Amino acid sequence: MSEESKRREALVYHAKPTPGKIKVVPTKKHSSQRDLALAYSPGVAAPCLEIAKDKSNVYKYTAKGNLVAVISNGTAVLGLGDIGPEASKPVMEGKGLLFKIFADLDCFDIEVDTKDVDEFITTVKNIAPTFGGINLEDIKAPEAFEIERRLKEELDIPVMHDDQHGTAIISSAALLNALEIAEKKIEDVKILISGAGSAAISCTSLYVKLGARKENIMMFDIDGLITKDRVDLGPEQMQFATDQPKINLREAFKGTDVFLGLSAGNIVDGDMLKSMNDSPIVFAMANPTPEIDYHTAMASREDIIMATGRSDHPNQVNNVLGFPYIFRGAMDVRATKINEEMKLAATYAIAQLAKEPVPEQVNIAYGELKIAFGRDYIIPKPFDPRLIATIPPAVARAAMESGVAQEPITDWDKYTE
Repeated sequence: MSEESKRREALVYHAKPTPGKIKVVPTKKHSSQRDLALAYSPGVAAPCLEIAKDKSNVYKYTAKGNLVAVISNGTAVLGLGDIGPEASKPVMEGKGLLFKIFADLDCFDIEVDTKDVDEFITTVKNIAPTFGGINLEDIKAPEAFEIERRLKEELDIPVMHDDQHGTAIISSAALLNALEIAEKKIEDVKILISGAGSAAISCTSLYVKLGARKENIMMFDIDGLITKDRVDLGPEQMQFATDQPKINLREAFKGTDVFLGLSAGNIVDGDMLKSMNDSPIVFAMANPTPEIDYHTAMASREDIIMATGRSDHPNQVNNVLGFPYIFRGAMDVRATKINEEMKLAATYAIAQLAKEPVPEQVNIAYGELKIAFGRDYIIPKPFDPRLIATIPPAVARAAMESGVAQEPITDWDKYTE
């Protein structure tokens, strides 16, 4: 199918038969006068008064506990950049669709028309009583760091910038399994990062929590290697600055074990990969065009372990493996935040699931004969039905053990079922 045909298909999909991808539907009977009297006046006064007496009753009488806000200002949309709040709405609606189909969480997408950090934070705080969780999306760095940090501090519901942490969690799970296959230890490997935005910073930070050493990490942005003498970057980037002599990206590949790309397409070639150590791990995740074409990378050497952000190649690092289930687990115990313990629990749960025997329905869904743990399968497939019974319990348990759960689960078998 030509690119123009794909474009037209996408436009028709979004426009017909009804514009957009999500809608609101009633959850209660509404066919009689009695039903309407209960749904609105006068019946609605009873739950209102109960909530006025105790705010926590809002979870008992309204949809708050199952409602996520997907909020963006459209300043860093996919690979499209700063295209504005209206142009970001198809992406936010799409996120809402994914929340619903994978974790049965309802969603309102909210596009905020401001680039001012304080104004954005104030807007989100003012509407937060509506929601049980807030998924921040497609907000450019460095503003994204401050926005998330302050909202996590100032709100008592789960807040997560998925571009940062979703990518970090999924790529970390993939990295753990790739290292196992490559027979390497995370504390020993040399890691090269191309990109210094919110996703790259979050990925690298989580790699460090898993055991990677900062002295083994080199991070590049558009202006080159991040070194300690740079004065043009914020503290998030500078925590990964090196004091070694400046080299270019091509030179940096020599003798490395892991490459993480969250930058721009077609900036890496096969010769760069050939200069890496044995069994190199290459995560080229720029979208829609990876840092190096999948087929070019695979042809460069036989021992490569490769992942991209694309669905048409093996090992897709897809955030849908994480965010629906992380919010599901967090909201089911009414967690006040999504903390590091919960993110690590999700990481380990995803990594472990890839090692389990794959159900036949997954093989059928992807047209495969026998998917099994190995170089072409280091993370689960998005349509694996086991994800919903694996990740939310791990996240919920971590929330309880770390002290941020307000309604602990007591019957784990029932919850998993």
